[in-house]
Amino acid sequence: MSSSLRLMAIHAHPDDEASKGAATMAKYVADGIQVMVVTCTGGERGDVLHSAALADVEQWGLAEVRRREMAEAARILGVQHEWLGFEDSGFPDPENPQPLPVGCFADLPLDQATAPLVALIRRFRPQVITTYDEQGGYPHPDHIRTHEVSIAAVAAAANPEYQCEGEPWQVSKIYYNMQFIRARVYALHEAMLASGFESPYLEWIERMEKRPDVSNRVTTSIECANFLHVRDAALLAHRTQIDPEGFFFAVPLDMQKKVWPTEEFELAKSLVPSELPETDLFSGLRN
Repeated sequence: MSSSLRLMAIHAHPDDEASKGAATMAKYVADGIQVMVVTCTGGERGDVLHSAALADVEQWGLAEVRRREMAEAARILGVQHEWLGFEDSGFPDPENPQPLPVGCFADLPLDQATAPLVALIRRFRPQVITTYDEQGGYPHPDHIRTHEVSIAAVAAAANPEYQCEGEPWQVSKIYYNMQFIRARVYALHEAMLASGFESPYLEWIERMEKRPDVSNRVTTSIECANFLHVRDAALLAHRTQIDPEGFFFAVPLDMQKKVWPTEEFELAKSLVPSELPETDLFSGLRN
């Protein structure tokens, strides 16, 4: 089944696409909708979080390994993929803050960082874009810059006076990823304890309780239980970042399907009528 509908998911680093909205993307791909993941940086300043990947990094270097991992994750998800080509800004140590590396994604002027994304939007012509909120989901400088670039690029892509290849294109809906809301974490935490398992969320809950609860910002829940295994396979493709025995896989898949079978988003902007809450990112756009 083919469709004229198109979804663009804009992320800061390789592996972000697998942990944020991946099952939703896989579901739409299965429905015949075109999906493109845009990765803003190469993740060159990331850490190697899984020792099994160290040999690959020593042989090819972290940047090349992460490119290969991203290609495999895109294949698993069935999405098109594009790099914006910017340099990872790194995650500053709050105990020892340092200036951003010169020329990194978050250090560049906003118009310079925005231009390549405008060209991609005009070429791919998505009706729907998913990205991060003003806080970046969490305060990594590349995540915050991804939000800024996404919003600026949507406006520029629709502006006929903006000088860029391609015809102007108006994105109809913008969503923010909300997959790690407190309500979901608490539900899975309680389900693990009720089943006699150790919960992996104790530290998360401790941190969450120090911040405002944003669960009430959710406008849209996508039922995607049948695609959670695709999300997990895409996560595992990022071997430098994901330990198969680690946090992301502590909750049994069957429990996740029963307790929380959806992925959440916040509708940030819509140019079409949208009745909330939604169960479809393309609500108001079909037919």
